Amino acid sequence: MRAYRSGFLAAGLCLLALTLPVVAPTPSRAADARAIHERLLTLDTHLDTASNFRRPGWNMMERHEVLDNFSFVDHPRMIEGGLDGGFFAIFTPQGPRDAAGYAAARDTALTRAMQIREMVARNEDAFTLAFRARDAAGVTPSGARIVYQSMENAYPLGTDLSLLTTFYALGVRMVGPVHFRNNQFGDSSTDPAGPEWNGLSPLGRGLVAEANRLGIVLDASHAADAVLDQMIDLSATPVILSHSGAKAIWDHPRNVPDALLLKLAASGGVIQMNAYSDYMVALPDDPKREAALDEVQERYGPMRELAGEELAAYARERRAAEARYPAPRADFEDFMAHMLHALDLVGPDHVGIGLDWDGGGGITDMEDVADIPRITERLLAEGYSEADLANIWSGNVLRLLQTAEDHAAREVTP
Repeated sequence: MRAYRSGFLAAGLCLLALTLPVVAPTPSRAADARAIHERLLTLDTHLDTASNFRRPGWNMMERHEVLDNFSFVDHPRMIEGGLDGGFFAIFTPQGPRDAAGYAAARDTALTRAMQIREMVARNEDAFTLAFRARDAAGVTPSGARIVYQSMENAYPLGTDLSLLTTFYALGVRMVGPVHFRNNQFGDSSTDPAGPEWNGLSPLGRGLVAEANRLGIVLDASHAADAVLDQMIDLSATPVILSHSGAKAIWDHPRNVPDALLLKLAASGGVIQMNAYSDYMVALPDDPKREAALDEVQERYGPMRELAGEELAAYARERRAAEARYPAPRADFEDFMAHMLHALDLVGPDHVGIGLDWDGGGGITDMEDVADIPRITERLLAEGYSEADLANIWSGNVLRLLQTAEDHAAREVTP
């Protein structure tokens, strides 16, 4: 096993593990890694794929290509990549914090939850809704894919925390308070205006308590460091970062500093590593590229509303603009730098996978969900065991979900 900070590993073992060479995988080793990958229960904790369910002509059961369709997850590619399921996000962009804005966001989120359930109902042999940690038990790579639900940005709740009970009834088992901007629950890591609440708002503290009461895992991805710090202190159950990175590797506001990762792990929490290029490495701005892409966008409108020849034309023009102004991207080694740092820091009981597919995730050499077996292959080459990978791929998040369920059950027991 690769060394990590735990307090009980001898220093000599740490030095030995860190100096062992990484051997390039042979074909037989790759085959062995794939066999292990297929045996594992694999869950990704942040799939924005539900945003595609309303696209005209888009079918979860058909195989799509990133360059033609700009989607990253579908049933055929889940099979190719050996992904057994994950948390499908009910995402709502941040909007006005007034009665009309809250009502519109609520309706959008309820519609998205219905779209997730309808996709599963249409394809009941291929997908199954999951509500408890135990619902993932017994899943095999040839069986139905597991669909948990999460809420990215609690903005649709408005100021009525009782709405969280409605979303819980629909299947939501993970909730993150904020997205790109500050909102009524707390501060975002990326709001240009800076902090508004210096962490959680009073309503945000109420959200923590209500999530604990219901048995919903709290997610601090996108939240300011102060929010994560306070959520760890306030929550009765461990907190997750469903799709984040390590600030020690790239000092981006979306990434998390080591001190907070250590505090997260000490409380039982988990960081799930994302594959969003901008958060992996420093990428230079290219105004000409942005202008060319904006021109294509303005001509065709929202990509997710296009279909048929109109979508094909949009894809051709977008690819042409990207070819004229190629942009550097993060690659698989950049992703592994973040992941290996987190593993070295807090160990495999506190690290997992949340690649942000269909929400911006996708890097060179790991373009879509079909490519994820290379994570397993690389971690095995680094010295991690199959038991470690079982925790990384699903065991850790299911432990958090079970802990949240157990706490909620105690709360209602007389």
